[in-house]
Amino acid sequence: MASNITWHSNLTHEERSKFRKQSGVTIWLTGLSASGKSTIACALEQTLLARGLNSYRLDGDNVRFGLNKDLGFSEEDRNENIRRISEVAKLFTDSCCVTLTSFISPYKKDRNFARDLHEKDNLPFVEVYVDVPIEVAEKRDPKGLYKKARTGEIKEFTGISAPYEAPEKPEIHLKNYEGNSAEESAQKIIDYLAEKKYI
Repeated sequence: MASNITWHSNLTHEERSKFRKQSGVTIWLTGLSASGKSTIACALEQTLLARGLNSYRLDGDNVRFGLNKDLGFSEEDRNENIRRISEVAKLFTDSCCVTLTSFISPYKKDRNFARDLHEKDNLPFVEVYVDVPIEVAEKRDPKGLYKKARTGEIKEFTGISAPYEAPEKPEIHLKNYEGNSAEESAQKIIDYLAEKKYI
């Protein structure tokens, strides 16, 4: 860690929450490529904004256009990708934003890092497992990535040539192969957030 630096803050999270009239929470959607994470996150963001809640979606592809454009898809780069997003999500949530992250985030240790980072500062973290069998994800495959992975054109592809470590105890488990719409899945998340008084 760099020396000669000091963390500056003139407001506590509680004070900021009082001014903003809402609290912050990170909703961490994880699952295979083509599981429906981004679609659900988009529906959730629109619903939250329509309710007048400050919300922002951090999407895996979008972040790689800017913040993480220097990273590839090796295990080391995937780890760094999630480390950076964890830090950004924590800042958004500390600002009292309902923060949505939509990343494959295949490794448990990286998701645990994100959770620990939030919880050490008493910021809520909700893991949402968007679960689909690999064969369902392959059939959807809107970007043609699984096909490229099967032919070897894409190396270290999650679920094919690189592992996906499914969450064991997510706060919310969405089986996104049972015919539910994105809006219905988003509503399940909203119901959970309301029950926990996060919104």
